[in-house]
Amino acid sequence: MPVEELVDSRDDRLAGYRDLTDVALRVAFEPANGVYIAESASVIERALNAGHEPFSILMEDKWLPKMTPLITRFPDVPVYVAGTELLQDITGFHVHRGALALMKRPAPVTIESVITDARRLLILEDIVDHTNVGAIIRCAAGLGFDGFLVTPRCADPLYRRSVRVSMGTVFDLPWTQIDPWPDSLNLLRDNGFVVVGVTPHGHNAVDLDAFDAPDRVALVLGTEGDGLTTAALDACDKSVRIPMHNGVDSLNVAAAAAIVCWALRPR
Repeated sequence: MPVEELVDSRDDRLAGYRDLTDVALRVAFEPANGVYIAESASVIERALNAGHEPFSILMEDKWLPKMTPLITRFPDVPVYVAGTELLQDITGFHVHRGALALMKRPAPVTIESVITDARRLLILEDIVDHTNVGAIIRCAAGLGFDGFLVTPRCADPLYRRSVRVSMGTVFDLPWTQIDPWPDSLNLLRDNGFVVVGVTPHGHNAVDLDAFDAPDRVALVLGTEGDGLTTAALDACDKSVRIPMHNGVDSLNVAAAAAIVCWALRPR
């Protein structure tokens, strides 16, 4: 296991770890270069167990003993260690979760491969907050959903914050982009799915507790501010709403996802 102690934050080998807090930069850099960042020992382990391959691993020197059993599984992967200040200089933030890994981004899969054996799917329309995306993925995984699809304008599920908030469950669920949107919903219908929009507003929505879920369901969740677009709602077969009280109009999209995923979980 090649372990090297770093002395210079400008080391060319660290390009993939620089400026991790610059969202616009990272969103452009990572997919284009076929990489993503896994943060924390538990998330890195989950990525490795899912068959993802690391380019390198970067950690604070004090974490090396704890990480050694994990990283010895990849004896040819370089491991870089650094002190707290140097690590912060490289990444742009205080790395307090043990380690970071620069991972090879898996090749995109087809929609057909995501939906073939699925009974419960989530579709994320234009949800741009990475924390919400990660939380929704964790709900889907924990409540027995089989996969998820994202529209072209949705936040990247493999962005560092999404991965971290999902606790690495993004590696356990098959997913891909659904495009063109919403026309590609016809493919799901052709495969026996009923497409159900989740909305706090009318549109003939049925109260969630009165909804009789069919065998194969694809739930569509909308963006944080406006919810589902009119085009998406029009393309759905049915729509459901969470009954609200005390003048509250709606819930955060991640909270709504948790409730709807639990109510419509596979039985």
